Amino acid sequence: MTVAAGARGAAALAAAVLVVAAPATLAGSPWEAGKAAFEANCAVCHQASGAGNAALAPPLLSYPAKYATIPEGRRQLALTVLYGLFGDVVVDGSHYNFKMPSFVQLDDEALAATLNYVVFDLAHAPDSVAPVTATEIRNERVTPKSGAEVRAHRATVLQALGL
Repeated sequence: MTVAAGARGAAALAAAVLVVAAPATLAGSPWEAGKAAFEANCAVCHQASGAGNAALAPPLLSYPAKYATIPEGRRQLALTVLYGLFGDVVVDGSHYNFKMPSFVQLDDEALAATLNYVVFDLAHAPDSVAPVTATEIRNERVTPKSGAEVRAHRATVLQALGL
């Protein structure tokens, strides 16, 4: 091995160590934990980009950011991830036969991080929108909701937002 080859190898190793040691926020988002949870639990239906699947799962590229701007919309975000949502869902004029499962088994911090990834990184909510908190998720766990109640609440949120 030449000195030049050894130097290149050492430089590559140093670069790899720097990448491994870099904090997650250097990857471009403060919601990296939420991204990981989204990829593990949500991307199979909503796609990694949040664009959704035709006739199956709606896109997450606009409505979540709108929901996060009003208190009842924030509740809807929490209710949906906690208790799921079944049946026909209309987003931006397209219909989806949605069968989103409950993710009640995930802890409040993981659900809040996942919602923040969706709201801010996928749906591009403005900085004026407050991040969803684990306390907001916890508050919705107190009184479990049926699928019908989650759907009824969604209808009121859509009406309030003019969607």
